[in-house]
Amino acid sequence: MINIRNIAQAFRSNFSYLVSIIIIFYLVGFFGLTMPSTRPFFIHLTPFALLLSSLVVGLFHSKFSAKTILVFIFIYAASFIVELIGVNTGSIFGHYSYGHGLGVKLFNTPLIIGLNWLLLVYVSNSIMELSSWPLMLKIVGASFLLLVYDLLLEQVAPQLAMWTFSESVVPVQNYVAWFVLALLFSLLMKLLKINTKNRIAPIVFGIQIVFFIAILLNLN
Repeated sequence: MINIRNIAQAFRSNFSYLVSIIIIFYLVGFFGLTMPSTRPFFIHLTPFALLLSSLVVGLFHSKFSAKTILVFIFIYAASFIVELIGVNTGSIFGHYSYGHGLGVKLFNTPLIIGLNWLLLVYVSNSIMELSSWPLMLKIVGASFLLLVYDLLLEQVAPQLAMWTFSESVVPVQNYVAWFVLALLFSLLMKLLKINTKNRIAPIVFGIQIVFFIAILLNLN
Protein backbone atom coordinates (compact mmCIF):
# COMPACT_ATOMS: atom_id res chain seq x y z
CA MET A 1 0.00 0.00 0.00
CA ILE A 2 1.24 3.49 -0.90
CA ASN A 3 2.08 5.55 2.19
CA ILE A 4 1.02 9.12 1.43
CA ARG A 5 2.89 10.51 4.43
CA ASN A 6 6.15 8.95 3.27
CA ILE A 7 5.68 10.36 -0.22
CA ALA A 8 4.94 13.83 1.18
CA GLN A 9 8.00 13.62 3.43
CA ALA A 10 10.18 12.62 0.51
CA PHE A 11 9.10 15.73 -1.42
CA ARG A 12 9.59 17.94 1.64
CA SER A 13 13.11 16.59 2.06
CA ASN A 14 13.95 17.60 -1.52
CA PHE A 15 12.42 21.06 -1.45
CA SER A 16 14.89 22.85 -3.72
CA TYR A 17 14.65 20.12 -6.37
CA LEU A 18 10.86 20.27 -6.29
CA VAL A 19 10.89 24.04 -6.74
CA SER A 20 13.25 23.61 -9.69
CA ILE A 21 10.88 21.08 -11.25
CA ILE A 22 7.92 23.44 -10.83
CA ILE A 23 9.85 26.29 -12.45
CA ILE A 24 10.85 24.05 -15.37
CA PHE A 25 7.23 22.87 -15.69
CA TYR A 26 5.93 26.44 -16.00
CA LEU A 27 8.78 27.39 -18.35
CA VAL A 28 7.80 24.55 -20.67
CA GLY A 29 4.18 25.72 -20.41
CA PHE A 30 5.20 29.28 -21.24
CA PHE A 31 7.06 28.32 -24.40
CA GLY A 32 4.32 25.88 -25.39
CA LEU A 33 1.61 28.54 -25.03
CA THR A 34 3.51 31.28 -26.81
CA MET A 35 4.29 29.18 -29.89
CA PRO A 36 1.30 29.16 -32.29
CA SER A 37 1.99 25.60 -33.42
CA THR A 38 1.85 24.14 -29.90
CA ARG A 39 -0.58 26.55 -28.19
CA PRO A 40 -3.77 24.48 -28.80
CA PHE A 41 -2.15 21.40 -27.23
CA PHE A 42 -0.85 23.27 -24.19
CA ILE A 43 -4.19 25.02 -23.65
CA HIS A 44 -5.71 21.57 -23.18
CA LEU A 45 -3.09 20.88 -20.50
CA THR A 46 -4.22 23.82 -18.32
CA PRO A 47 -6.42 21.70 -15.99
CA PHE A 48 -3.52 19.30 -15.43
CA ALA A 49 -1.23 22.22 -14.54
CA LEU A 50 -3.79 23.35 -11.97
CA LEU A 51 -4.09 19.82 -10.59
CA LEU A 52 -0.31 19.52 -10.32
CA SER A 53 0.01 22.87 -8.54
CA SER A 54 -2.72 21.88 -6.10
CA LEU A 55 -1.06 18.52 -5.46
CA VAL A 56 2.31 20.13 -4.75
CA VAL A 57 0.77 22.61 -2.31
CA GLY A 58 -1.24 19.82 -0.71
CA LEU A 59 1.90 17.76 -0.08
CA PHE A 60 3.21 20.57 2.10
CA HIS A 61 0.00 21.11 4.07
CA SER A 62 0.59 20.41 7.75
CA LYS A 63 -2.37 18.16 8.59
CA PHE A 64 -5.53 17.08 6.80
CA SER A 65 -7.90 16.87 9.75
CA ALA A 66 -11.60 16.10 9.23
CA LYS A 67 -12.42 19.78 9.82
CA THR A 68 -9.86 20.92 7.27
CA ILE A 69 -11.12 18.51 4.63
CA LEU A 70 -14.73 19.63 5.21
CA VAL A 71 -13.74 23.30 4.87
CA PHE A 72 -11.84 22.55 1.65
CA ILE A 73 -14.84 20.65 0.26
CA PHE A 74 -17.15 23.51 1.22
CA ILE A 75 -14.97 26.12 -0.52
CA TYR A 76 -14.75 23.97 -3.63
CA ALA A 77 -18.51 23.35 -3.72
CA ALA A 78 -19.54 26.90 -2.79
CA SER A 79 -17.23 28.53 -5.34
CA PHE A 80 -18.37 26.10 -8.04
CA ILE A 81 -22.02 26.90 -7.33
CA VAL A 82 -21.31 30.65 -7.36
CA GLU A 83 -19.51 30.29 -10.70
CA LEU A 84 -22.35 28.13 -12.05
CA ILE A 85 -24.91 30.78 -11.12
CA GLY A 86 -22.63 33.53 -12.38
CA VAL A 87 -21.93 32.09 -15.81
CA ASN A 88 -25.57 31.12 -16.43
CA THR A 89 -27.18 34.35 -15.21
CA GLY A 90 -24.56 37.09 -15.44
CA SER A 91 -25.75 38.37 -12.08
CA ILE A 92 -22.54 37.90 -10.08
CA PHE A 93 -19.46 38.55 -12.19
CA GLY A 94 -21.12 40.00 -15.28
CA HIS A 95 -21.88 38.26 -18.55
CA TYR A 96 -19.15 35.82 -19.50
CA SER A 97 -18.70 32.30 -20.86
CA TYR A 98 -16.12 29.60 -20.34
CA GLY A 99 -13.98 28.28 -23.17
CA HIS A 100 -12.42 24.83 -23.47
CA GLY A 101 -9.20 25.78 -21.68
CA LEU A 102 -10.37 24.68 -18.23
CA GLY A 103 -11.55 21.26 -19.27
CA VAL A 104 -14.76 19.35 -18.58
CA LYS A 105 -17.85 21.42 -17.77
CA LEU A 106 -21.06 20.83 -15.86
CA PHE A 107 -23.88 23.26 -16.69
CA ASN A 108 -21.43 25.47 -18.62
CA THR A 109 -19.05 25.57 -15.63
CA PRO A 110 -15.63 23.83 -15.54
CA LEU A 111 -15.37 21.28 -12.74
CA ILE A 112 -11.82 22.47 -12.09
CA ILE A 113 -12.90 26.04 -11.24
CA GLY A 114 -13.76 25.15 -7.64
CA LEU A 115 -10.26 23.74 -7.16
CA ASN A 116 -8.83 26.93 -8.62
CA TRP A 117 -10.70 28.98 -6.02
CA LEU A 118 -9.60 26.69 -3.21
CA LEU A 119 -5.96 26.81 -4.29
CA LEU A 120 -5.92 30.60 -4.65
CA VAL A 121 -7.64 31.23 -1.32
CA TYR A 122 -5.26 28.83 0.40
CA VAL A 123 -2.02 30.20 -1.08
CA SER A 124 -3.01 33.84 -0.58
CA ASN A 125 -3.73 33.15 3.09
CA SER A 126 -0.47 31.23 3.31
CA ILE A 127 1.39 34.31 2.10
CA MET A 128 -0.33 36.44 4.74
CA GLU A 129 0.85 34.01 7.42
CA LEU A 130 4.37 35.23 6.67
CA SER A 131 3.41 38.60 8.14
CA SER A 132 2.80 39.63 11.74
CA TRP A 133 -0.32 41.59 10.84
CA PRO A 134 -3.49 41.44 12.95
CA LEU A 135 -6.05 38.81 11.94
CA MET A 136 -8.41 41.08 10.02
CA LEU A 137 -5.56 42.68 8.10
CA LYS A 138 -4.37 39.22 7.08
CA ILE A 139 -7.86 38.40 5.79
CA VAL A 140 -8.10 41.66 3.84
CA GLY A 141 -4.53 41.24 2.59
CA ALA A 142 -5.24 37.74 1.28
CA SER A 143 -8.37 39.00 -0.48
CA PHE A 144 -6.42 41.87 -2.02
CA LEU A 145 -3.81 39.41 -3.32
CA LEU A 146 -6.57 37.46 -5.05
CA LEU A 147 -7.91 40.68 -6.54
CA VAL A 148 -4.48 41.54 -7.96
CA TYR A 149 -4.20 37.98 -9.29
CA ASP A 150 -7.55 38.32 -11.03
CA LEU A 151 -6.67 41.72 -12.50
CA LEU A 152 -3.73 40.01 -14.19
CA LEU A 153 -5.52 36.79 -15.10
CA GLU A 154 -8.39 38.61 -16.81
CA GLN A 155 -5.90 39.97 -19.35
CA VAL A 156 -4.74 36.53 -20.51
CA ALA A 157 -7.80 34.32 -19.84
CA PRO A 158 -9.44 34.92 -23.27
CA GLN A 159 -6.19 34.16 -25.11
CA LEU A 160 -5.83 30.88 -23.20
CA ALA A 161 -9.44 29.87 -23.91
CA MET A 162 -10.34 30.06 -20.21
CA TRP A 163 -13.24 32.52 -20.37
CA THR A 164 -14.39 35.69 -22.11
CA PHE A 165 -16.71 38.52 -21.13
CA SER A 166 -19.37 39.76 -23.51
CA GLU A 167 -18.31 43.34 -22.77
CA SER A 168 -15.14 44.70 -24.37
CA VAL A 169 -13.90 45.63 -20.89
CA VAL A 170 -14.15 43.37 -17.85
CA PRO A 171 -16.87 44.91 -15.65
CA VAL A 172 -16.02 46.31 -12.22
CA GLN A 173 -18.72 43.98 -10.92
CA ASN A 174 -16.39 41.04 -11.58
CA TYR A 175 -13.60 42.44 -9.43
CA VAL A 176 -15.98 43.35 -6.61
CA ALA A 177 -17.37 39.81 -6.64
CA TRP A 178 -13.87 38.30 -6.64
CA PHE A 179 -12.83 40.41 -3.65
CA VAL A 180 -16.00 39.67 -1.67
CA LEU A 181 -15.78 35.92 -2.30
CA ALA A 182 -12.09 35.89 -1.41
CA LEU A 183 -12.90 37.83 1.77
CA LEU A 184 -15.65 35.40 2.80
CA PHE A 185 -13.58 32.28 2.11
CA SER A 186 -10.55 33.74 3.89
CA LEU A 187 -12.72 34.71 6.85
CA LEU A 188 -14.08 31.17 6.99
CA MET A 189 -10.57 29.70 7.05
CA LYS A 190 -9.48 32.02 9.85
CA LEU A 191 -12.61 31.62 11.97
CA LEU A 192 -12.29 27.82 11.78
CA LYS A 193 -8.54 28.09 12.38
CA ILE A 194 -7.42 26.24 9.27
CA ASN A 195 -3.64 26.19 9.27
CA THR A 196 -2.43 27.67 5.97
CA LYS A 197 1.23 27.91 6.88
CA ASN A 198 2.81 26.20 3.92
CA ARG A 199 6.41 26.36 2.79
CA ILE A 200 5.80 26.04 -0.93
CA ALA A 201 2.44 27.81 -1.36
CA PRO A 202 3.89 31.36 -1.65
CA ILE A 203 6.41 30.10 -4.21
CA VAL A 204 3.70 28.50 -6.35
CA PHE A 205 1.70 31.73 -6.19
CA GLY A 206 4.74 33.79 -7.19
CA ILE A 207 5.61 31.47 -10.08
CA GLN A 208 2.05 31.73 -11.40
CA ILE A 209 2.13 35.53 -11.21
CA VAL A 210 5.41 35.67 -13.14
CA PHE A 211 4.05 33.10 -15.61
CA PHE A 212 0.93 35.15 -16.41
CA ILE A 213 2.92 38.39 -16.69
CA ALA A 214 5.28 36.69 -19.15
CA ILE A 215 2.36 35.30 -21.15
CA LEU A 216 0.70 38.73 -21.23
CA LEU A 217 3.85 40.50 -22.42
CA ASN A 218 4.54 37.87 -25.08
CA LEU A 219 1.04 37.47 -26.53
CA ASN A 220 0.49 41.21 -26.67
